[in-house]
Amino acid sequence: MKKQSNKKTGELRLIAGQWRGRKLPILTSEGLRPTTDRVRETLFNWLQFDIQGAQVVDLFAGSGSLGFEAASRGAQQVTLIEMDKAAARQLNQNVSRLSAPQINVIQQSALDWLNAESTQHTKLDIVFIDPPFNKSLVSPTLAALKRGEWLHSDSLVYVESERNLPPEIFNDFDILREKHHGQVSFRLLTPSTEETTHV
Repeated sequence: MKKQSNKKTGELRLIAGQWRGRKLPILTSEGLRPTTDRVRETLFNWLQFDIQGAQVVDLFAGSGSLGFEAASRGAQQVTLIEMDKAAARQLNQNVSRLSAPQINVIQQSALDWLNAESTQHTKLDIVFIDPPFNKSLVSPTLAALKRGEWLHSDSLVYVESERNLPPEIFNDFDILREKHHGQVSFRLLTPSTEETTHV
């Protein structure tokens, strides 16, 4: 007899695009913290001119709320990286529900995936970084993106994190947008161009 999972399910509603209003089941477990509708609205307003046709990776996918929304709004390819086996299984089930071949789910640690891939990969247009809080994951993730040459000069990196991150974490990036809500910070970054800082 198959063992029943003790993880509860909730619901994710897609806001806009081809799957506007579609609801997807998501796991509700400790550490899984889907980006709220309000924050997703803000983020995708920031990205409205960049999402169409983009190569997108959601590095700590969780519920997949950011990646599914990006695909709904016209991203060409979306890769969801999720370490938790049950969460990755749920992501794959939701990809099937949407009949979305442009979405790929990989069950692996985000840092392991970034560090294992060669530098011959496709450059990413948009990267979502929304890791579990207070695990010191933002800094090594940004470093791995730079070290692995994942980004081009116009790449956009969204970081959702606890508010008290030291500012030097973002030294290799320009902060294009920044908002705070309670103890949470939301930032849209792009790689710094060192030439422009020494004019």
